[in-house]
Amino acid sequence: MPEQSEVRLADGVRLHVETSGPADAEVTMILLHGWTLDARSWHRQLTALSEAVGTAVRLVAYDARGHGRSSCMPLRTATLAQLGDDLAAVVDALAPTGRIVLVGHSLGGMTIMEYAHRHPEHFAARTAGLALVSTTAEGHTHTAYGLSSRITRLIRLAETTGAGVLARCGSWRPPLALLRALRPSIRWLLFGDRCDPTDIRLVTSSVARASLRSIGGFRASIGAQHRLATLAELAHLPAAALVGDRDRLTPPPCAESIAAALPTAELTVCPGAGHMLMMERPDEVNSALLGVLRQVLGRPLSAGPLTPASPA
Repeated sequence: MPEQSEVRLADGVRLHVETSGPADAEVTMILLHGWTLDARSWHRQLTALSEAVGTAVRLVAYDARGHGRSSCMPLRTATLAQLGDDLAAVVDALAPTGRIVLVGHSLGGMTIMEYAHRHPEHFAARTAGLALVSTTAEGHTHTAYGLSSRITRLIRLAETTGAGVLARCGSWRPPLALLRALRPSIRWLLFGDRCDPTDIRLVTSSVARASLRSIGGFRASIGAQHRLATLAELAHLPAAALVGDRDRLTPPPCAESIAAALPTAELTVCPGAGHMLMMERPDEVNSALLGVLRQVLGRPLSAGPLTPASPA
């Protein structure tokens, strides 16, 4: 079972952390979840990888500020810049020595880019590999929700206006009953052709744990971030970029621009998959993460079943 702990940040925010593997492992892999989600979204990766890597790799996953079991935060800190600073603090607290591999889904991928942008020397000294899953380096440039440009503009206006209202609601959480009623919309927005019922229940549960401040507060910086130039400075690192061709939030052009900035990145486009690749296509995601780890470690890793059963 993973070990649970907390990292207390300089501003008093407490991050809920789960770790597995020895503290003195050769490599620490840190997995960062997406907006309104929590570390449980990586459950298929954490279980499968812990079986495949043995004692060579330590696995770390944490809930971002305002998400999951981490505490809420002041509204002024609901920014990608702050999340990048938080990641630097997590690295110092949980992996003070040795190499790290950073894995980010959606907001988590943007957090990694912000860490590289704001702490370039810290990042360069520690980071040995990257995996960017269903994310973007260009804000909302390519986000069209699979709809016409006119409807997209209307949705974006409503979304940004609503985000401002939610951001002022503090640590309140969205009612689970309301989210259950919205499951068809959540399923349409986040998943592709197939959706396991356990996955939509997990996503709904995760959103119910996110504070309204985090749901609304991060929206502005998410839409405005542009970090392709930062990625281009990391072109020497082993990397992977993955996307589903039914992703309505970060469609294939997002991953294609990341791969263009990172020529070492292996680009994987998963047919029929949406935004939740870790759940929809765990084999592909697990294989990509193991591929990066093999390059970082310079040797093969044990082969085994890469898709564990879903949690009850």
